[in-house]
Amino acid sequence: MKNWLSEYESRRRTAAQALEAVQSGQRVFVHMGAAAPLPLLDALCGHSARLRDVEVLHCITIGNAPYTDPAYCGNFRHNALFVSGNTRCAVQQGRGDYIPVFLHEIEGLFSNGTLPIDVALIQCTPPDRFGYMSLGTDIDISLTAARQARHLIVQVNPRLPRTCGDTMIHVEECHAIVEATHELPDFLQGEVTSAHRAIATHVSALIPDGATIQIGVGGIPEAVLASLSNHQHLGVHTEMFSDGIIPLFEAGVITNDRKTLHPHKAVTSFVLGTRAIYDYIDNNPVFEFLPNRYINDPYVIGQNDRMVAVNAALEVDLSGQVCSDSIGSIPFSGVGGQVDFIRGAARSKGGVPIIALPATAKNGALSRIVPRLKPGAGVVTSRADVHWVATEFGAVNLHGRNLRQRAEALIGIADPRFQAELQREAAVMFQKS
Repeated sequence: MKNWLSEYESRRRTAAQALEAVQSGQRVFVHMGAAAPLPLLDALCGHSARLRDVEVLHCITIGNAPYTDPAYCGNFRHNALFVSGNTRCAVQQGRGDYIPVFLHEIEGLFSNGTLPIDVALIQCTPPDRFGYMSLGTDIDISLTAARQARHLIVQVNPRLPRTCGDTMIHVEECHAIVEATHELPDFLQGEVTSAHRAIATHVSALIPDGATIQIGVGGIPEAVLASLSNHQHLGVHTEMFSDGIIPLFEAGVITNDRKTLHPHKAVTSFVLGTRAIYDYIDNNPVFEFLPNRYINDPYVIGQNDRMVAVNAALEVDLSGQVCSDSIGSIPFSGVGGQVDFIRGAARSKGGVPIIALPATAKNGALSRIVPRLKPGAGVVTSRADVHWVATEFGAVNLHGRNLRQRAEALIGIADPRFQAELQREAAVMFQKS
């Protein structure tokens, strides 16, 4: 191996210089989550006057997404593998696009020629003494994107935590290196409501001691984690997690010692949260970060005995179809890893796949348990894949139930204010007098 220090120095550029590599009509991949290289994105927009039709591709990111500004129409167009809050307006207003795809299949699109990457913008830690740099909080699909890109631009930021697992690229793999120090943006979880806590009570009752859990971010996941303090010997196999997992490690609730796959390790692909979780994972060998093509593979997930997957939804119809990525035909989020983990947990010995959602929306004005999904709504999880559904009013298992039984069970966990209306709709659907 060459002297990597000289290679590092020869690749150092300012952000403006590095982004000169981007040309009109190219596809630019952006590192996910908290690792989005914000100075590189600002520099990309600084080249807008000479660029046309540049596709900016990524999953969820946090922080500014300046390329989605209407002022850059014609210069940049966002293509979302998952619609996040900072790009939702652009996608919903027609200035961006959305690709519905299972998370574990995305990396294959980079390598099979469906979505070849011209330029990847990646954030890394400073190199270690061997010249290796960690992608930090977000390995996900980004490590594969970095390795598949024709041109790799890396922002080196010492505030990025160095994570363990398959997280490294070498200085020699980079075409340009930009040094820029800044704090990572916090991911705002939102309020944990009384409904979330009630849902968590029903969900936690389905999680046995010794289970391996998949849990995301948001009000329901945070409430579920907070409800697990009396559990024992839990393990983690999840695409992502946040700050709420720390107290369970500190209390000895999560030990990973009963896992049947990757025992003694919490395996994940990315983290969204605050400085507290970023510091907790820094050089912490308990956490093993691996790409989504592995973490989210249902066959791999199913090798964990007692795998419990908890995933959210926007609507569930009376047959059990789950809409999670759109409001009607309007994109809202993404397919993500929901189906990956629902199917993986269903494969698991003693596994428990769970869809969890509040029973109502719009401050109680609308039921999320509906006779039929809105026109154009995306069915993320099919009714044949659904097992447990939980609201604040209870949890029911739809697996193996016929359509009439499913409707009766789901009406039973709908908000009582909407149950009579749902029963009338069900009577028409099943031709009952």
